[in-house]
Amino acid sequence: MTAESNRFQGKSQVSPDAQNAAAQVEFDGLVTLLRNASIDVVVIDDTLDPHTPDSVFPNNWVSFHADGRVVLYPMEARNRRTERRMDIIEQIDTDLGYQVSEVVDLSGHEQAGHFLEGTGSMVLDRANRVAYACLSSRTQLDPLGAFAQRMDYDVVAFDAVDREGIPIYHTNVLMNIGEEIAVVCEKAIPKDEQRAAVVQRLRETGHEVISLSFDQLDAFAGNMLEMRSKDGARIVALSERAYDSLASDQIERLQKNGSVVTASIDTIEDSAGGSVRCMLAEIHLPTG
Repeated sequence: MTAESNRFQGKSQVSPDAQNAAAQVEFDGLVTLLRNASIDVVVIDDTLDPHTPDSVFPNNWVSFHADGRVVLYPMEARNRRTERRMDIIEQIDTDLGYQVSEVVDLSGHEQAGHFLEGTGSMVLDRANRVAYACLSSRTQLDPLGAFAQRMDYDVVAFDAVDREGIPIYHTNVLMNIGEEIAVVCEKAIPKDEQRAAVVQRLRETGHEVISLSFDQLDAFAGNMLEMRSKDGARIVALSERAYDSLASDQIERLQKNGSVVTASIDTIEDSAGGSVRCMLAEIHLPTG
C-alpha cells in the first residue's frame, strides 16, 4: 500500500467511486489547460486489468531522456509495478514520432528490496545533469547510484522530513527545478550541512532559489513543473491549492519567469497524495 509511506494520501472523505469520477474530471481539466497553453500533451488510456489506481502518476515508473533513452524504475508498492508497460513505450516510439534508442531497466532492484521511484524520488536538473534526492523507503542509494552511473548524473542526496519529523516520501514534494528558478522547502532538510549543500549546488548552477514554508509544502507548492510550449514559451504548471498558498512576491517571481497555469485537482491531491508534477512524465526524447 502506498499510503504507508505517503502522509499526503488518503485525506478524502468521499467514496472511492466519487473520488474516481471527480479525479477523471480533474485530470481532463488539467489536460485541457495545458493544451490551451500550447503544451503538447500525450494521453494514454489505462487498462482495466490489472487494476492500477495510482497510474495517474506515471512519472514514478518511467522517465524519458533527450539522448533517446527511457528509464524504468523499481517501485516500492507491489500494486504499482504493473504500471510499467512496454506497450506505452512502443507506442511513443512507433506511433507518436519520438525516437527511443535504449530502455534502461532498473526495476530488478526490487528483488533486493531497493526502490527508486523515478522523478518522484529524484528531481532532475537535466541541463546540469544533477539528480537531487531525499532518501526514504522509496528512494534508496543502490538504485540511485545505478541511475547516476548509467545516465551520467551527479547525485545530491539528503534527508528530508515534514513538520512532524516524518521522512518525506518523494523529493518532488519539497522541490522543483526549472531552467532559472528552483523552489525548495529548505526547512524540510534538517541537517545544516545537507541544506547548505543543496542550496549551494542550486545557486552554483545558476538558479534563483524560492524558499517554501511547511504550509506551502503541505499545499503541494513544491510539486510544480516547468515546461516549454510548442512555440518555446516557458510554462509553469501547479495546482490551484499550491498557487493559493504562495505569497505575492513568490507569484511575481514565477510570473517573471514565464506563464503560470493552475489546475483545480483537490480530489487527486487529497485521495492519491500527489499533485500536478506527479501527473506529468515529461517527454524529452528526440523526434523525427
